[in-house]
Amino acid sequence: MTAPTPSEVVIIGGGMSGLAAAWELTGGAGGPTATSPRVTILDAGERMGGKVAPTTVGDRKVDAGPDGVLARRREFADLVGELGASDQILPIAASGASVLARGRIRPLPSDLSLGIPTSWSSLRRSHLLSPRGLLRALRDVVAPRPASRGHLPDRAIGGLVERKLGPEVVATLVDPMIGGISAGRVAEMSAAAVFPALLEAAQQRGGLMAALAASTAPPIPGPPADTSSAPAPAAPPAAFISLAGGMHSVVDLLVDALEARGVTMITGRSISSLRRQTGGGWWVESNDATTPADAVIIAAPTSVAAELLEPHDHDAASLLRQTEYASVAVLTFEFTVGDLVLPEHGTGILVPPGTPVPSGPRVAQRFLTTALTFLDRKWPHLGSDGTVLLRVSVGRIDDTRPTQLDDEALEHTVLDELATLVEVLGPPTASSITRWEQSLPQYKVNHLLRVAGIDAALERFDGLEVCGAAYGGVGVPACVASGRMAARRLLGTATRA
Repeated sequence: MTAPTPSEVVIIGGGMSGLAAAWELTGGAGGPTATSPRVTILDAGERMGGKVAPTTVGDRKVDAGPDGVLARRREFADLVGELGASDQILPIAASGASVLARGRIRPLPSDLSLGIPTSWSSLRRSHLLSPRGLLRALRDVVAPRPASRGHLPDRAIGGLVERKLGPEVVATLVDPMIGGISAGRVAEMSAAAVFPALLEAAQQRGGLMAALAASTAPPIPGPPADTSSAPAPAAPPAAFISLAGGMHSVVDLLVDALEARGVTMITGRSISSLRRQTGGGWWVESNDATTPADAVIIAAPTSVAAELLEPHDHDAASLLRQTEYASVAVLTFEFTVGDLVLPEHGTGILVPPGTPVPSGPRVAQRFLTTALTFLDRKWPHLGSDGTVLLRVSVGRIDDTRPTQLDDEALEHTVLDELATLVEVLGPPTASSITRWEQSLPQYKVNHLLRVAGIDAALERFDGLEVCGAAYGGVGVPACVASGRMAARRLLGTATRA
């Protein structure tokens, strides 16, 4: 039975998924029609946008959350285009990164596939691994190990790669890169949810590196064409993109566009419960208001969704509670040129989990720092004469030390660590700290099975959907896709995956 198109929809959560859902409900690129529902967004925070938010460093506004997105996922760029702002999309201006390995900052090979080597010779030239680690990885070329359990629907990324390429590859490359995406650890991370191509490659005959290289290789070109009068070939597309006003500016674009469409947006509104209306529909209750709705989209963390769904479906709530979240912090510093000397190339430095600080006041303690980003090299529009912008990320699912330090102590600790990674000749002229508590969902093994269980449980409720970073991807494009798909299901134009 198909539910009628709702005339009143309440969205709980005004992050990117909730905003994208509202955009889709009000007509998407085509705009509202006579049958488009009235939409209300309720958010517990002080502003819309969730983690896509700004911070101020000196006299510049920069991103406190994601500073760019993968260009190969089109959902973000398509949404920006529908908002009439395609001319604001900017490609990344530099490429490459480095990692702290064997006591030195070393450039990463250019042919990694999400941190996993696809060429042993390239790995050897990088000097990232010890001779023993290189020999262990060489086994994947000369005597590859078969999959230990045949074809399985899911495996932990860490164990899968370690069996094929050895523990050094996992510790030096895979954990800081793939683990860094969601501040998690690959020992528990779902290959099927995070990197399905890896799961497929690992279950083929032959070496993992060769299988990954083949799966990511460009198509074989056709016969050569007459190029005597052809224009020069275009530059390869950028791997990452952002917006001229920062990633956070997309929130302003969306809020303005949704207001023009009549969407009601209320901040500072925490939802306490959902009640079924007699005859269909919902009452959305907070401490100071009750809002009626024909349909509800929960675009909030799974802990919120679980509390709201517990009275209606214990199994769905139980599955939602199984998703853990990592807490992280982002510190952004402005230095005077000459007071901070960065590596000549690349956009940043990764620090593998568990790496001991080599010198200084924190010698032999584990780094809190997980990554450095050279912000104004990566995004030149952030540049300002005479200054350098540096972003430092701290925190992981199994490292809560940053949460135990106040802002002053955290900044002091990070600056001590920074001085062991790059050359620091003077103090920062400005800084900003943004803490994202319980913000990054962890995709553990069998994550997709749990999501399927949640979807199956919700199918029996007309007019109820969930969406967000906890289901089909933690990046901004995935959140946009999740919100728009939830809206389409309510409108009857899509089915569950």
